[in-house]
Amino acid sequence: MAHTHSHHGHDHHHDHAPKLDHIGKAFVIGIILNTAFVILEAAIGLWQGSLSLLTDAGHNLSDVASLALALLAFKLTKVSSNKRYTYGYKRSTILVSLLNAVILLVAIGLIAYEAIVRFSHPHPIEGGTVAWVALVGIGINGITAYLFVKDKDKDINIRGAYLHMAVDAIVSLGVVVSGVVIYFTHWYVLDSIVSLVIVAVIIVGTWSLLTHSLRLEMDGVPVAMDLEKIKHELSKAEGVVDVHHVHVWALSTTENALTAHVVVNSESMQRFDEIKEDLRHRMLHLEITHTTFEPEFATEHCEQLKCSV
Repeated sequence: MAHTHSHHGHDHHHDHAPKLDHIGKAFVIGIILNTAFVILEAAIGLWQGSLSLLTDAGHNLSDVASLALALLAFKLTKVSSNKRYTYGYKRSTILVSLLNAVILLVAIGLIAYEAIVRFSHPHPIEGGTVAWVALVGIGINGITAYLFVKDKDKDINIRGAYLHMAVDAIVSLGVVVSGVVIYFTHWYVLDSIVSLVIVAVIIVGTWSLLTHSLRLEMDGVPVAMDLEKIKHELSKAEGVVDVHHVHVWALSTTENALTAHVVVNSESMQRFDEIKEDLRHRMLHLEITHTTFEPEFATEHCEQLKCSV
């Protein structure tokens, strides 16, 4: 039985190239801004002995690593396929999103431990300095988040970068408030409390990134895809009697693939190329760019199901 393979190659790459170029610049700007801020924040955090500043600096450092990994993954998607990797290196984007989520969870585990230890031994800190540094953080994180806001719904790595930066801006706001309160009240234990609140906020923001990344890595149906809707759309094509063995998975964080057995009536088998083209276009509208269809005769399908025709 012949396999008919169809994919949207040339046009698809032209569609996405400008977006990737634009995002590449956004990642580079974000990496430079956040690296500079991490150095400033860590230096002042060590000087002042502020756990909330060091916590935020550690988290920002993991963001820099995340941005760098995501940029590397986007660059790898442009590398051509070869005999060993027939899809190229597109799947690296999924690995990176999963790795970023794991890095974040490990980092906040260490932060939480340190904050709990500090509860019994609060460290005197200069609240005013902490507040000013965190205020700079709000600006840096806000600018970086803005770079990704337009494309955040197009790719899980871009969404991850946007979420990290938006959460960081909120976290920095929390540190500003704690710095001001500490400055006026000398209630130093607030530094540890704010660190634990930061941890909770990051867990909430990271959890969906982790579960979505894990789902894609396990070849699960991407979150935005509705399998029943896909089957229904395939069944609407002229000459198609039934659709089964439908599999949908992610090739990368921006490209999806599908394979399906398509049962056609005897009269339509001769023009399966036309049917296949129709099916391919229907799938493109559902954001599925690589499709493989295996045709079956309606009579043959019935014999397999032991039904009468």
